[in-house]
Amino acid sequence: MAVLIDFPAPVGHLSTAGDVRMPFSDTVKYCILGISVTLLLVALVILAWQIFRCCTQSPSAYMRQDAANSDLLYTEEKSRRAGNHSGAPSTRVEEVGTEVGRLSRCLSQTSCSPTGSSQADRHMEEQNKVDGSLRFSIYYDQLQSQLVVTVLQVEGLHDHSQKHSLQPFVKLSLMWAGSEGVELGGSTDEEGEGSAPILWAVLQEWRTRIVKGSYNPLFGDQFSCVLHEHRDFDRLRLRMEVRDFDKFSRHTVLGEVRVPLGKLNISYPLELQEDLQIPQKVLGGEVLLSLKVLPTAQRLEVGLLKVRMVLTKISSDTALYARISVQCNHSKLRHQKTSAVARRLVTVLNEVLMFSLPDFPLQQCKIVVSVYEMQMTRMSNNHLIGQLTVGKEKSSEDEHWSLMMRSVRQPVAKWHGLLI
Repeated sequence: MAVLIDFPAPVGHLSTAGDVRMPFSDTVKYCILGISVTLLLVALVILAWQIFRCCTQSPSAYMRQDAANSDLLYTEEKSRRAGNHSGAPSTRVEEVGTEVGRLSRCLSQTSCSPTGSSQADRHMEEQNKVDGSLRFSIYYDQLQSQLVVTVLQVEGLHDHSQKHSLQPFVKLSLMWAGSEGVELGGSTDEEGEGSAPILWAVLQEWRTRIVKGSYNPLFGDQFSCVLHEHRDFDRLRLRMEVRDFDKFSRHTVLGEVRVPLGKLNISYPLELQEDLQIPQKVLGGEVLLSLKVLPTAQRLEVGLLKVRMVLTKISSDTALYARISVQCNHSKLRHQKTSAVARRLVTVLNEVLMFSLPDFPLQQCKIVVSVYEMQMTRMSNNHLIGQLTVGKEKSSEDEHWSLMMRSVRQPVAKWHGLLI
């Protein structure tokens, strides 16, 4: 028979089980307590600052804040209402508001400054003003039938751009008034309005040396040519252009002087000094140009049919060709060239070049036709005879372009002046 006897537990184990201790040391406890106290102090400081702001802020600030909040809520509500309707009426209202604001600004400017138009005209005159004068001498030797031109000096030049120092030189062109051209739309001769334009031919071209960094350059360059066939001085004109040399781009024309030889007595050396004038183009030929647009295929066809120019001398080794470049919607397309054809009084090309348009409809398009002269028997630099420009701008368009757009898929031919 087994007897169960209960023994009492040891006193040390009971005391250990009843004692509950945290698993952190005293250092960690003090750190946690310090962080808690710090956060409490920060919260009390923020609360005290907010109470101070509320007590010291004026009632007007509350009114401004409420107005801003109400405007914001009104704007959001307006946008939500506009989203439930179509976008066309809101766009129209914004455009009308923009136009009204623009007109109000214009009216306020005109009412405040009644001399605004005169100031604008004066500003345009200052921009078109050409500074400087050209001193030269001219003489015709009757015994040798020789014309002698000497460029002496250019005085009083002024660079309005002030981007670099001037490098002036003078380009001389002896021009001959040939036959009259056909009636071109919108083009009249500068000597007689309403009359048929006169075609000019360049007999000789010269160029002086370049004088760097001078606003009053001295040249002293002399040029001469023999005039056996073109002795009618009433049809001769000397054009002298003062240009600023630029190595990497086209030379800038600062001004020009035109001298009609028929109005001068040049049987003896005559020295003149003329003010520089605004450069102007003259008619050097005519081009029969054909245009056709294909909207579905997004293609433009440019046809060079005929080139009519003044033929000063008959030469079998002279040929003409045209270079056409098209720029549509600020995208420049690849230029194309026609084949070279022997030069005649009326040179027949009959060549059509096709250009693929980048996008349609065309907001802006410019067609530039440049006619060059080349020598077929020997290597020489191609000489630019003249250029013409046809196209459409954002606010205006050419008559030929309008005819082409009204006659879609049909070629429209028209004569154009070739300017030099």
